Amino acid sequence: MSALEPAWIALGLSLKVAAWATALNLVLGVGAGWALARGRFPGRELLDSLLLLPMVLPPTVLGYYLLVVVGRNGWVGRWLDAGFGIRLVFTWQGAVLAAAVVGFPFVCKAARAAFEAVDSVYLDASRVLGVGGTALFFRVALPLAWRGILAGVLLAFARALGEFGATLMVAGSIPGQTQTVSIAVYEAVQAGQDAIANTMVLMTSVACVAILLLAGRLAPPRAGLRG
Repeated sequence: MSALEPAWIALGLSLKVAAWATALNLVLGVGAGWALARGRFPGRELLDSLLLLPMVLPPTVLGYYLLVVVGRNGWVGRWLDAGFGIRLVFTWQGAVLAAAVVGFPFVCKAARAAFEAVDSVYLDASRVLGVGGTALFFRVALPLAWRGILAGVLLAFARALGEFGATLMVAGSIPGQTQTVSIAVYEAVQAGQDAIANTMVLMTSVACVAILLLAGRLAPPRAGLRG
């Protein structure tokens, strides 16, 4: 095994975890963004604040909350273990869960802003023409808001790719199984393996810069969306 092979394995695992986490956030974040943008119900802004909490809470605090919920003694973790034999702690699936939690606000916030930027005239006209419910979302709102949503999805992917604190607490650092690139960088620095750390830092930095540039180009124009 070459000296850099563990770095490539960690990077591959990070991409896998980030991809799954982003897929989850695409579904859940867009749904939550649509509900917050078009729904009118008591406590809407409070719910929005709670959903955005992972943006400001320390990752270790999020990791602790996740352990309380999905750990072997957690109320969800105990149920999953007893009913289905599923254990999320110290698995790559646990890393996906941690990455999804920290990345969720980016998709939710971007989706809400994108849906709110859609001119309501288009939605009202569609309703008059008999389009409603699910069709209104998929055929009208989503095509008009996709650029802003995709920008948020890319940011969530970048955030998931670099997640460290929550992932370390929930999934640990098992080489080849749960050791993502950010954890591998930390451990390489601690072990004095500067060459490996520099390689992983460079790879991650280039990937994140490319994602941010693409997300910036996808940001929807301000003019012409609202009437």
